[in-house]
Formats: sequence, structure tokens, C-alpha cells
Amino acid sequence: MKKLISGMLAATMALSLAACGGTETSSAATGSDGSSSAATSEGGTTAEGTGTPIHLGGIGPLTGDNAAYGIAVNNGAELAVNEINAAAGTEVFALDFQDDESDSEKAVNAFNTLLDGGMQVLVGPVTSNPSISVAAECASENIFMLTPSASSVDVVTAGEGTAFQMCFTDPNQGLTAADYIADNSLGTAIGIIYDSSDAYSTGIYTAFAKEAGERGLNIVQTSSFTSDNNTDLSTQVQQCQQAGADLVFLPIYYQQASQVLIAANNIGYTPTFFGCDGMDGILGIDGFDTSLADGLMLLCPFSAYGEDDTTKTFVSAYEAAYGETPNQFAADAYDCVYAIYQCVQDGTITPDMSAQDMCDALKSAFTSMSFSGTTGENQTWAADGTISKEPKVYQVQDGAYALVGSEE
Repeated sequence: MKKLISGMLAATMALSLAACGGTETSSAATGSDGSSSAATSEGGTTAEGTGTPIHLGGIGPLTGDNAAYGIAVNNGAELAVNEINAAAGTEVFALDFQDDESDSEKAVNAFNTLLDGGMQVLVGPVTSNPSISVAAECASENIFMLTPSASSVDVVTAGEGTAFQMCFTDPNQGLTAADYIADNSLGTAIGIIYDSSDAYSTGIYTAFAKEAGERGLNIVQTSSFTSDNNTDLSTQVQQCQQAGADLVFLPIYYQQASQVLIAANNIGYTPTFFGCDGMDGILGIDGFDTSLADGLMLLCPFSAYGEDDTTKTFVSAYEAAYGETPNQFAADAYDCVYAIYQCVQDGTITPDMSAQDMCDALKSAFTSMSFSGTTGENQTWAADGTISKEPKVYQVQDGAYALVGSEE
């Protein structure tokens, strides 16, 4: 892990030097634990530095209601590409990111545009429904797809072995959340508020409810909403209060979660609120009183407030480049690029390969390698494209995420 940390730091330093007209070049190495690193050296060139880049495609919402997620993914991927290229002293990757407005048809159109432009590997899409549609296209064309944030199991199913996830699957999040709540006796009466029109939210809710039943958790209220009526969730909050729920599980995105917290505050309702990775970003909503989120718990693989060197290095570079704090969507996208870069460093893929040959090589590599990055150490993938990584639970304390159980 220390090699990856130093590599990311070296890449960031090299990027700064390149921006100032520096001439320092770098050499790449693979850590003994399988993680990637890039260490600077004077007068050297990288083995992957052919001058011909590998063409990465990206798809996600850069406009529309979900633009915050797509912009974060684009930024995270772009930052990784810039770091790697600067450290290598040559263009290892070229990134073309297309806007899909979180719409499945537009996502497929974006995929075809990227394919016509020479895309060899796809980083994305960002949201689940467009990713399901694009994964089917990747299966048809034999294009390797690594989504940073589309967590529905239907994504990897549609990809037929070509689609991989950097994020937790929805069932994994739901099951892990139920187990954590049960193991730590966080609530005696559980309420649930979820988006029945969204694959992400529904997938987590379904797995949570099943595991909660098996673990003996007492679900006293289940309330739902849809994308057509998600701006006022006071009715759902009142239903949980009237049912006596002392913990409310929120497998929803942070915009809707903020509405729940506002509604709860308005009626003096103070249960424990527990969310998943879509909750990350709630502290950055314009105009939102972050004190309302105090005590909120969330299951998430990354926090920008982490004290480890890997997180600090990434956050510092991201803030310098984009003027804002990264969320887990940005971190997952950053890790996507570095995971692919690991396969460049070890010679698994080269720029002269066809997209189809590259897909075959990456499928084999990802199911046999271990990767350490900003969202976890020693991450591995199953043959179906789902990832195994250690879950982390954070709690909002005084306007920041604190890792639960951490002694830091």
C-alpha cells in the first residue's frame, strides 16, 4: 500500500512539474501486493510510454438532475489520467467523456459515439439504468466496461462477463447494512424510506428487508416515493414517526435524504438515520444546514475526511484541480483508471491491441488480480464482475464524516 501512496503522490508532483514546464520523466512499477505505483526518476521513460494512448471512454450525466454524480466521475477519471500521463511523460491514456443526462437511450447513443471514435475501454456509465442498457451493448461488441458507481446486479448480468463494478452491489449494501444494524443493536423499531422508481434504491431495499427479516430486525414502517414526487418527503417521515421507528434506513441519494432530514427536523423527530453510498455528498448541498445531518450514519467505501495518506493525497490533488472536495463517486472513478493502469504496467494491455482483444485480456486480469486504491485495499473481482472490498461505516460529526470505530 505504501508503494501506491507514493506513486499517487509522485504522479501528482509530476503533474505540477509538467504544468510549470518541467522536464522530469518517470518510471512505473507494480507493488508486491499487486497494487500499482508510479515512481519518478530522472531521464527515464516508462515501459508503457509508446506515445500512442489507450482510448478510454466515459459516460455519465454532466447535465440534468444527476449531474453532480457524472461531474464527480468525470473529474475523478480525468484527474487520474492527467496524473498518469504526467508521471509517464507521455500520453498513456486519452479520455473522452460523454453526457447521457442519466437517460438510457442517450447513454447508448453516447456509447456508439465513443465506439466510432476508437474507444478501447469504457469507464462508466454512472447510474444504474443507463449502465444496464450500455452493458448489453458492451456484451454485443465485446468492450470492457468498468463502472465506478452503477451498483445494480442487473448491470453485470447484462454485461455477460464484460461489465465490472468498482462499487458495492446493491444487494451487498442492503445485506451489510442490515447486518451492521443488527450486530450493533442500533434500533429496536426500523423504518424504511426508499425510491420505488429507482433500481439502485429498490435493489438495496429488497436485500435489506430480506436480511433484516432473517436477523430478527423489527421493521415497523416501509414508505416509498418515486422520481415524480421526491421533493417533499414529509409524509413518509411522519409515517415513520407515527410507527415509532427509532432508526430510519435510507437507501436513497443525498438530495432526497436532505429532504428527509429537513422534514424530520420540522416535526422534532430524531431517530438514527442510516444510509448507503448514495448518501455521500449530503454535506456539500448548497443551502443545506449540515447540522441537520449530525449523527447520520452511512455505509460507504470512501470519505474525503479520512486520515490515511492515500486519501489525503487524492483529496489534496482533487481540491487543487477542481476547487471542491471529492465524494465517493469521484474516488471510485479515480480508482477505475488506476486499476486499468495496473494492467498497463504489468503488460496485460497495450495501445496497439484491438478493443476486443483488450476486453478479453482485462476480463482475465481483473478476475485474478488484487488492487489497492482510494476506496480500499486488496480489492478483488469475481468472474461475474462484482467486487469484493471492505465496507466502512461513517457517521457525520460536526460537519464531517468520522469513521465509526476508528481510533484516529
